[in-house]
Amino acid sequence: MDKLGALNMFVATAEYGSFSRAAEQLGKTPSALTKAVSHLEAELGARLFERSTRRTVLTEAGRVYLETARQVLQRLHEVGEEIGQLQHGLYGNLRITAPLAFGRAFLDEVCAGFLTQYPQIKLRIDLCDAFVDLLESGYDLALREGRSDLPGLIARVVGQNRIALCASPAYLARRPQPLAPDSIEAHDWLVYQHPALDRGLWWVEREGRRIGLPQPRQPRLESDNYDLLLAAALAGGGVLHTPLWSAAPYLADGRLVQLMSDYQIDPDAFGPHILAVYPSHRRATAKVVAFIDYLQAFLGARGIA
Repeated sequence: MDKLGALNMFVATAEYGSFSRAAEQLGKTPSALTKAVSHLEAELGARLFERSTRRTVLTEAGRVYLETARQVLQRLHEVGEEIGQLQHGLYGNLRITAPLAFGRAFLDEVCAGFLTQYPQIKLRIDLCDAFVDLLESGYDLALREGRSDLPGLIARVVGQNRIALCASPAYLARRPQPLAPDSIEAHDWLVYQHPALDRGLWWVEREGRRIGLPQPRQPRLESDNYDLLLAAALAGGGVLHTPLWSAAPYLADGRLVQLMSDYQIDPDAFGPHILAVYPSHRRATAKVVAFIDYLQAFLGARGIA
């Protein structure tokens, strides 16, 4: 029996929880799927499913086998696609997950430019601040801030996560007092709320001296949505503690001004880097490498890489 065909029928049966539903999706008969799974069970010497008249459930051996079967089928698909790309150029689907704030800051332009350069590639971009398990979710690539030391993942640094304090010219005209460690409470603050961030202190360094500064006691605006705070900063609402990858275009066109620029501000809990992360069991395909290279070049052109 065709081993790959049998693996595909086994995976489909596991995913649909039924021989008949899986057969309908594959355009085969339930008896063909039953025969294929029985062949695998005979070869392994173990049952993959517990069958009854009411349901079909994976055994413990079946759950172990399913993970490897999925990886085998996925890798064969990727290899076939890569071989095709050697002859016809990059094509296919690329699935990426990234934090919400990356979308407005740079990912919208990156995606538009990438699609223009590679017209045969289709992108799916899911923006979400929740942690996504790449080993289970099926994404080809994740963009993240900070560090990545989780097993089974490969991380490549594509940019720097440097922090700046910024405000609009309109706000500075209204509140001209210079921002300094001893004048924090004299200013209106726009504060991003996130469980990973220290609510007590943020750290700065100047001339080799590291200083812990207290978080503003009464921010003018607090939110767990960074884009809302950025819009408020651009509208003159106050001072924003912001990553330079977000503020860079507004600093360049004058809509924001960097404050305390002689201080180096710690990147806090999000860490010092922007990372492109992918599962180690999938060798980086040509289209993944192409996207990472394009992103790194784009951030480099903005002075963020």
